[in-house]
Amino acid sequence: MMPDLVTPQESGDENRLTALALLAQQVRDLVDAVVLTDVGEEELKAVTAEVGALTDRLLTARRPSPLPHEIGPDGRFRNLGNAVTGGCNPHALPLVMDRTAEEGSRAEIAFRPVHEGPPASVHGGVSAMILDHMLGDAVAVSGRAGVTGTLTIKYRRPVPYGEPLVARSAVSRAEGRKTWVQGTIASPEGTTLVEATGLFITPSRWLNGDGPVEGSVNA
Repeated sequence: MMPDLVTPQESGDENRLTALALLAQQVRDLVDAVVLTDVGEEELKAVTAEVGALTDRLLTARRPSPLPHEIGPDGRFRNLGNAVTGGCNPHALPLVMDRTAEEGSRAEIAFRPVHEGPPASVHGGVSAMILDHMLGDAVAVSGRAGVTGTLTIKYRRPVPYGEPLVARSAVSRAEGRKTWVQGTIASPEGTTLVEATGLFITPSRWLNGDGPVEGSVNA
């Protein structure tokens, strides 16, 4: 079952959420700095102590779970705590989607050093996570809803980080509770780096109204 939706006032006022999003971005920058730093041992120890103190300050008031799915002030669904799109989640890129019913979902991507797997390339699991979300988003854009049943990834070329890339996804066909989707991560010039196909299933209970809101995705 999807969690109940809340209003922005219940999850925190917009000024606070903006401040949290800025903090999340600063933490992303910090993580990249940790991955790339070459400072000496004493400086590492000093920074570790400072980060520990900051962590303790944030834990003085702690939520039981990440920010919930909610309807934002603009009336649209959002999930600020999502691991892929959540602006308030440091783990997220965050991915920002452009959507049309005719063309599906599109997002401009810039992976970071923290995403490295093979040398100078993005980890294949990170690419798969992004495409899983992209495919799910395309299902939602089509007016359907579902969870990932199968996800097939084909790695065509190494995926670089620190360079602009484009992810796209669109529904290829639908039948009953099943929706087939395909997507890619490519260079801006159109060279395909990763391909994905997925089968998304609409749980039967969702057909009875016990499911996600329009515009939400499973990921």
